[in-house]
Amino acid sequence: MKSVRLHAPGNLQIHDELIPAAGEGENLVRVKAVGVCGSDLHWFSEGGIGDAQLKRPLVLGHEFAGETEDGQRVAVDPALPCGHCELCLHGHPNLCLAVVLAGHGGQDGAMQECLAWPEKNLFPIPESLTYADGAMLEPLGVAIHAVDLAKLKAGMTVGVFGCGPIGLLIIQLARLVGATNIIATDILPHRVDAAKSLGADHAILTDGRLEAGEMRAMTQGRGVDVAFDVSGAQGAVDSAFTAVLPGGKVILVGIPDNDQTLFTASVARRKGLTIKMVRRMKHTYPRAIELVARGMVDVRSLVTHRFPLDQSVEAFRTAARREGLKVIVEC
Repeated sequence: MKSVRLHAPGNLQIHDELIPAAGEGENLVRVKAVGVCGSDLHWFSEGGIGDAQLKRPLVLGHEFAGETEDGQRVAVDPALPCGHCELCLHGHPNLCLAVVLAGHGGQDGAMQECLAWPEKNLFPIPESLTYADGAMLEPLGVAIHAVDLAKLKAGMTVGVFGCGPIGLLIIQLARLVGATNIIATDILPHRVDAAKSLGADHAILTDGRLEAGEMRAMTQGRGVDVAFDVSGAQGAVDSAFTAVLPGGKVILVGIPDNDQTLFTASVARRKGLTIKMVRRMKHTYPRAIELVARGMVDVRSLVTHRFPLDQSVEAFRTAARREGLKVIVEC
């Protein structure tokens, strides 16, 4: 079978490898579609993410769907928590210190034609969903978890700073919950246009930071109840802290390039803000499948580029240039 391994920053190579054997409790998945995520781009451009660094040629990819040996179409949860630590037992497997993630650290991911994966992490998808839709359930799961952490309620105002795929999914979920004023910003015109079409009340092209005066004008001087930073860029973080009203919440979803997120302590303190960090997701796949299958969340229009496995280098370069929205590699 073919696989694509990252040997060094920017250096993806195609390999011919043996088809893996499924172990106890596993099933062999023929990978059909893999999304290129922002965290994959950190590996591709920097050779790591945070304190996890490339130590051997690694198969990237954690947003994926495929078909089992018996023909079942499945979306795949890429995270394998230990299941028995205190965090897992208290319902927080996403925070498990021993979690193994596809395409991260020492665990090969989905940029290969076949992958053996635990059956408990395989979620059947209906015929109405394409394999690309199935791959998009992973970023939708992150968006669901972010909105869960925010405890959004009907009538709230929301700011979304960064309109890549997860930001656009948060906009849709906020609208479903009943948010009455959704303000979105991005530095790329096509993403601002996408935010408008997917439910934002105000979508603003910015040079990196939204000024306080602009936010007051769009919220009648009030600010937003919840601000989501979905970029990781410092300008987006600054905008989130500027936009949120006293007593509100800032939800940090984006991953910064330099592994640091900075904010002005006096602003956060005087506003009495609640700041929450998003660590992947937990127990979201069944909900994500229902939302997409019922047409309540649109993931399909977010897929703007498709490449075959042997053009993975161009797929990553396209995603790194921030062209379109979501890049999918099809095996």
